[in-house]
Amino acid sequence: MTTITADQIIAWIERYSIRIAEQKEFLTKLDSDIGDADHGANMNRGFQAVLAKKAELQGKDIGALLKIVAMTLISTVGGAAGALYGTFFLQASNVTAGKTELTPEEFVLVLEKGLAGIVLRGKAAIGDKTMVDALHPAVKACRRAIAANESLDQALAEAVAAAEAGLQSTIPLMARRGRASYLGERSVNHQDPGATSTFFLFECAAETLTGKQ
Repeated sequence: MTTITADQIIAWIERYSIRIAEQKEFLTKLDSDIGDADHGANMNRGFQAVLAKKAELQGKDIGALLKIVAMTLISTVGGAAGALYGTFFLQASNVTAGKTELTPEEFVLVLEKGLAGIVLRGKAAIGDKTMVDALHPAVKACRRAIAANESLDQALAEAVAAAEAGLQSTIPLMARRGRASYLGERSVNHQDPGATSTFFLFECAAETLTGKQ
């Protein structure tokens, strides 16, 4: 059975940190349309801080390294993104304490706990034009695939596709949560930046957790 190692989790976080740096201006442009124009800069600052702790993450169990990621994001990322992404990784750390590898089933549980934490923290649901619009369907797709005994590769591919579809679904929506909700109908026809960074998270997972990197 395929398992996900602590080193692969570190590779996932590292790849995501690099992807955020590459897409910083794009994320900021999306946020300038409907938010505070700081999502790209804030996310990049936080994940560059995480990247700077790569040596500290080495040799840690998965729960411990994810907790370092969470606390680094919470302390360095401004705006809602720090609290939400920090919550995601903190919840993930709570269900992986002491583990040095994860089965696909355990990884799905990590995603589900992260999603539950974000929903509780942000009070958002599908259709509110937030990161949940990409995160929820991606997690559900991954759960369905693993429950159907599909490979981890296939499960993550389906999660990426679901995250992308969720991301695209935010474009015609009117925002009901977050800074964009203050714009009312002016938030329509704009892609949500949080859903976009969430799509990148799953894309990087598919690139690093399946042995195909």
